[in-house]
Amino acid sequence: MSSKANECLNEVKAAITLAEKEAGRASGSVCLIAVSKTFAVEDIRPVLEAGQRVFGENKVQEAMKKWAELRSDYTDVELHLIGPLQSNKAKEAIATFDVIHSVDREKIARSLKSEMDKQGKQVRLYIQVNTGEEEQKAGIAPQDTDAFIQLCRDELGLSIEGLMCIPPVNEAPGMHFALLEKIAKRNGVEKLSMGMSADYPIAIQHGASHVRVGSAIFGARDYS
Repeated sequence: MSSKANECLNEVKAAITLAEKEAGRASGSVCLIAVSKTFAVEDIRPVLEAGQRVFGENKVQEAMKKWAELRSDYTDVELHLIGPLQSNKAKEAIATFDVIHSVDREKIARSLKSEMDKQGKQVRLYIQVNTGEEEQKAGIAPQDTDAFIQLCRDELGLSIEGLMCIPPVNEAPGMHFALLEKIAKRNGVEKLSMGMSADYPIAIQHGASHVRVGSAIFGARDYS
């Protein structure tokens, strides 16, 4: 086991526990998603050996290649898709993932519903909200979210477990986390996927149920 990976994982877990305590929340109420995108199988194994079982990936094809091997050795892994999803990848996404965080338009919702019916598999779904209304970023606009949740539930019969957001890098994240929390509460949505390596303690203050932490566990990413 890599002592460095184990040390980093323990540091993140300790920071989550402290943030829970400071926010007056129960210990263990926040789920850590270790974001393993761009990292190889040999980088992920030490984190698995250290006991982590919930992981996040950005791309369907990358996840399929890496996790086929890893899941044969670690059968209790829970895999989350946290990156944008194209409707033509719905089949593979449903087959590969346990949770999808990036439902953001009707076409995707319908494709996922169709594939879940075909495969006889229920995948937990989160709606991605573009809280900063950034043109280059995926997600549904905040003002359209209530109607989209209703469409997913009432017309498509989908159970929406949570909402997800990625705040703009140049803005204070707290206001975006507070907005997501507000939208969730008025729609009776239970869970919130928000907070990454730089801001997850703030997200926990605003009710995050899941935090998505990658570089603080695995180290800096090489996108070359």
